[in-house]
Amino acid sequence: MQAAPAHLRQSCPRLRPVIEQVGPCRIRLRRDRFESLARIILFQQLAGPAATAIHDRLVARLPEQRLAAAGLAALGDDEFRQAGVSAQKRGYLRSLAQLTLDRQVRFQGLSARTDEEVIADLTQVKGVGVWSAHMFLMFTLGRPDVLPVGDLGVRSAMRKLFELDELPDPALCERLAQPWRPYASIASWYCWRSLDIQDPG
Repeated sequence: MQAAPAHLRQSCPRLRPVIEQVGPCRIRLRRDRFESLARIILFQQLAGPAATAIHDRLVARLPEQRLAAAGLAALGDDEFRQAGVSAQKRGYLRSLAQLTLDRQVRFQGLSARTDEEVIADLTQVKGVGVWSAHMFLMFTLGRPDVLPVGDLGVRSAMRKLFELDELPDPALCERLAQPWRPYASIASWYCWRSLDIQDPG
């Protein structure tokens, strides 16, 4: 990972100013795999502050004070509602919790599997799509070469970086990101950070 910024500065001149302005990549990994996947589900299609507020209210209602399988499986509908969790996500979280307790979802062996195998495994779980699997690969398993082509932030950043008229579709994202390999995860992180940079003038 330490070689990634130098590689990206060299291979992608359009990303170079972002890297120089933002500084070192600071991807923080989440070690508890169940908690991480549950958090990813909770944060789907929500802005960061709103998702964080819902997360904090939900965690406050759990006996472990964190997203743990036993607590989520036992939590009542009213407590989910009071935390602001939608009925759909409540179902997803309960399903993930029960599957984990029943050992039908096994997180331990994922480190030894390829990115494609992890995606195939996780997307078997109700409520976990490719975007969620990409986030898990990046922020839980620490995989360096994941390109989340379904992420609106990454696509918006690529539109800006490459001066496109409209958002790139997944196929165009893949083509434009070829110079980022084998560090597409780090490049994607810089894409997100680039959206926080104010244009001069």
